[in-house]
Amino acid sequence: MRPPRPLLPRSAPAATGASSRALSAFVDRLESPSVEAHSLVVVHRGHVVAEGWWAPYTPRRPQLLYSLTKSFTAVAVGLAVGDGLLSLDDRVVDVLPDHVPDDAPEQARRLTVRHLLTMTTGHGTDTLDEAWRLEQRDLVRGFLRVVPVVPEGTQHAYDNATTFVLARMVERVTSRGLPELLDERLFMPMGIDDAEWDRVGSGVAYGFHGLHLTTEAVAAFGELLRCGGRWGDRQLVPAAWVGAATGKQVESVRYKVDDSHDTDYTCGYGYQTWVSRHGSHGSGAYGQMCVVVPWHDLVVAVTAQGEGQAVLDAVWDCLLPGLAGANGDDEALAARLRRLALPTVAGSPGPAHAVTATVPAADGAVRGDSAVPADAVLPDGTTVVVTPVPGGWSMRLGTYDVEVGHGTWRQSAPLGRPVAAVGGWQGAEFVADVYPVMTPHRVRLTVDATAGTATATWSTLPLTTPRLDLHLRAPLMTRPEHA
Repeated sequence: MRPPRPLLPRSAPAATGASSRALSAFVDRLESPSVEAHSLVVVHRGHVVAEGWWAPYTPRRPQLLYSLTKSFTAVAVGLAVGDGLLSLDDRVVDVLPDHVPDDAPEQARRLTVRHLLTMTTGHGTDTLDEAWRLEQRDLVRGFLRVVPVVPEGTQHAYDNATTFVLARMVERVTSRGLPELLDERLFMPMGIDDAEWDRVGSGVAYGFHGLHLTTEAVAAFGELLRCGGRWGDRQLVPAAWVGAATGKQVESVRYKVDDSHDTDYTCGYGYQTWVSRHGSHGSGAYGQMCVVVPWHDLVVAVTAQGEGQAVLDAVWDCLLPGLAGANGDDEALAARLRRLALPTVAGSPGPAHAVTATVPAADGAVRGDSAVPADAVLPDGTTVVVTPVPGGWSMRLGTYDVEVGHGTWRQSAPLGRPVAAVGGWQGAEFVADVYPVMTPHRVRLTVDATAGTATATWSTLPLTTPRLDLHLRAPLMTRPEHA
């Protein structure tokens, strides 16, 4: 089978005036514990000058972008506005009248597309949980019932529900689902054919998160924004919209502890996109980033399990100074990028027979970096069976099997989406790291052969659900049941 055609041209760093020494320093920073990068694509002057994936992550596999999805939803709004189907001053209650509760506060009835795009609806914090609590089956209706605390348009507060409402407004005026609209108008013209979307129970896309794209596709999206919405000889997104979306529309304050903390989240907010110290960025939880600096002809896409600000600091500290002139060894950098890998689990092959264990009842103990009950990943009473096979193990987790490699990752897809796992016996314990590789997370599973018990904990807790099996199904679907 012929490999997919690259979305962007490639070049050695020196050919664009970029420093391979600076790029190598950037990789050093991405390998720090505060980042734990899984992939990177750096585009300079329209050419990919560095790209790499830390095994078991791979170039052709789409990655969960979390809230970086919001920047794509904002583009969908821009398409509807450009087509004359929606305006910044259109009110939610007029576009979605069937979702308006009788007890909606008067301020909620005044909310417009502009308020939603800039997250200036007057709510003091994220309304998502309260909206779902108020209306389990209709998040738009629940959002309109949440009582604002300040006048609309006066204060930015990061709010996932605003993006969900925008997605439904776009769908109403275009008569297209958000994924279908972006496929037709954005992804397919760019050559992106592998976008996946997680959805709520009714089947609609979240809009505020849940988009999966390859890292190169994220970089291509950044290049589209850098070029003012133009892709080749086609103007896919109105240039004026791109400028407004990536420019400062409102002041932003997010998690600011001191002058050095989350600096790039306090520089302002555009349309579902952050303004940075340099340029702008779309940002998803745990370091899913698309950084665009037009005046340096620079785009950086990163997926990670870490801190977004640490990624941005690395871009400013390492890459920007390295655009002043070529130096270093391009071939050595390319060779290093080809060898990137996350650490595997140490251990021996262990016993030649199968070992069976059971997940005990939840005790609420603190394990790893988060307080995660013992049944968060696997239900209480789940039977775990570790059976040796050539080169590793087959590990049954209740009703499905995950293949585990010894010394190297082994891939399988027991419920639809891919998973990579590596493990080994450490004395009387079998330890495996299980990567649902379309997410930034991993599960550490430990089987105590002596006690006959198994425990499973997330390295970082997914923001949707802790259940491992749901992350192995496509699409991941959670509440509300209807939207």
